[in-house]
Amino acid sequence: MLVGGTMPARAQGNPVEINHLRVDRTDDGVFLTAQVKLELPTIVEDALTKGIAMFFVAEAELLRDRWYWYDAKVALSTKHFRLAYQPLTRRWRINVSPEPIGNVGLGVSITQNFDSLEEALQALQRFSRWKIAEASAYEPDSRHSIEFRFRLDMSQLPRPFQIGVVGQAEWILAASRSIRLNPEATR
Repeated sequence: MLVGGTMPARAQGNPVEINHLRVDRTDDGVFLTAQVKLELPTIVEDALTKGIAMFFVAEAELLRDRWYWYDAKVALSTKHFRLAYQPLTRRWRINVSPEPIGNVGLGVSITQNFDSLEEALQALQRFSRWKIAEASAYEPDSRHSIEFRFRLDMSQLPRPFQIGVVGQAEWILAASRSIRLNPEATR
């Protein structure tokens, strides 16, 4: 079992933190468990309650150290989230997909409904045993690192929002954290 520390990764004035990050390597693959703390600014929450969906992206990247060049990207796993409020039913909905969620259709996604925004945010902030790489991608005798990123995907917002939010710090919701995996701690 590989374990990362629990020091928060918080940018100055940023309402997103990565509180916990742990990586486990088994015969089935490399798994990531993380806890993200997300506090929505009032302007983002207002947009949500008016029916504007927010899109979030979580990325986990497994890198192998190389002394002669940049680290080699061994695996990249991505989850896309669509958080939306349904005014007619007064319920919150989260769609989760491995691909970007477009306005044309949701494609292959998992949908969960919640009674409150707090419940929806709690589900959005937990990553439990997320498979980020196959076991064959991890070389036991090499040093590896994991880069984990969580952010609001501004490119998925409606065009007027994309233009209007430029330079507004309230709309920048992002955090990243990396941990190093030592070769001797692989088994």
